[in-house]
Amino acid sequence: MKQINQYVETHKQRFLDELFELIRIPSISSLPEHKPDMYRAAEKWKQFIIEAGADKAEIYETEGNPVVYGEKIIDKDAPTVLVYAHMDVMPVDPLELWNTEPFEPVIKDGKIWARGADDDKGQGFMHTKAFEYLVATDQLTCNVKFLIEGEEEVGSPSLPKFCEENKELLEADIILVSDTSMIARDVPSITTGLRGLAYWQVEVTGPNADLHSGIFGGAVANPINVLSKMIAQTMDDNGRILIPGFYDDVLEVSKEERELMAKAPFDLEEYKKSLDIEQEFGEEGFSTNERTGIRPTFDVCGIWGGYTGDGAKTVLPSKAYAKISTRLVPNQKHEKIAELFIDYFKSIAPNTVKVKVDYLHGGPSYVCPIDIPAYRAADKAYTEVYGKRPVPVRSGGSIPIIATFEEILGTKSVLMGFGLGSDAIHSPNENYPLEQFFNGIKTIQAFYAHFAEEMKK
Repeated sequence: MKQINQYVETHKQRFLDELFELIRIPSISSLPEHKPDMYRAAEKWKQFIIEAGADKAEIYETEGNPVVYGEKIIDKDAPTVLVYAHMDVMPVDPLELWNTEPFEPVIKDGKIWARGADDDKGQGFMHTKAFEYLVATDQLTCNVKFLIEGEEEVGSPSLPKFCEENKELLEADIILVSDTSMIARDVPSITTGLRGLAYWQVEVTGPNADLHSGIFGGAVANPINVLSKMIAQTMDDNGRILIPGFYDDVLEVSKEERELMAKAPFDLEEYKKSLDIEQEFGEEGFSTNERTGIRPTFDVCGIWGGYTGDGAKTVLPSKAYAKISTRLVPNQKHEKIAELFIDYFKSIAPNTVKVKVDYLHGGPSYVCPIDIPAYRAADKAYTEVYGKRPVPVRSGGSIPIIATFEEILGTKSVLMGFGLGSDAIHSPNENYPLEQFFNGIKTIQAFYAHFAEEMKK
């Protein structure tokens, strides 16, 4: 560790200066007026990848924003690592809530404050610096490829096609990603799973117009009442989802991994206090962290109908609506779950109403086994830098492109994130601790040596 510590100490100001060049580019993918900034960001990434020691780096056009690809091939027989990151960032609104200028990075309280400081310019840039160190010190043990996209914050619509058309170019033994977080600054963790998603809108229609509730109430079914009863039939009192076949493909997590996950610090009383709730709720037989990481869920995200204005209006509504989502775990296919819900929901509808269900969108889940060479290498790298083994965690959220990589390229990803929950990504005053930035560089460089060794076993 002495050599990498010395290298980081010697070059840390330059590292920050270069990162700040990236941050100053307002590469907001969701706003069309920032399209030129996406190309500016791509050129800057290309420059830094080349300067770090890559043999080549190129900007590729897609149907949307550009993609940067770079590589250094040291030996065709050596393991190959594909580094994925994204150059785009979220909008900065509301601007008045920022304490600093969003695209003028400031170092204060040991943190970088700026949009993209963590997500994903700071975390992505760590990889170029770890790579730079390994090249400069002649310690690179793997072939390295870089894939930097510009549409992650809008769902990566162009990247699947790029991957389909460039499978050989992107061929690798593992994809390395830093776009997630650690449990705490002194509790390293590796995200081993991402839940998938299925999302619907439901429309329940009763009479052909809103009716007077006094004249028609009790004689005509109220769509809001009916919809509420139907929703109540989708989950029992123990948090078990009642849709037939819903659990058929659920990947059960091993006892070993559940025990490792349980080492994550968690205070249930503090959790309840922070949310101002008397009692938590979820599927019986699982902890709170397991319920949000390794188990599927069913939630009504919105429900409306009838009169909702000020005062009273005695109306029996013609229609009621709901937006409904499920979070899915590995092996569950969102397309299958979509059909199971539609069939079930229509089957429980009484003939007093008409039911329409539209499937709005969905995405696959992802899981990284804890026994593959790349995970073992990441485990050793974190242990080397942080002095303790990382905890495997399953994220409740989704990063759809990770599952897409596996589907198209047939390659697993290891999510070596260094962000913290306090980094305020996607929010005003996004920040990234300097300690995490520099420790990330040290951990990533350590990964390569361990990965090469693990691949020999």
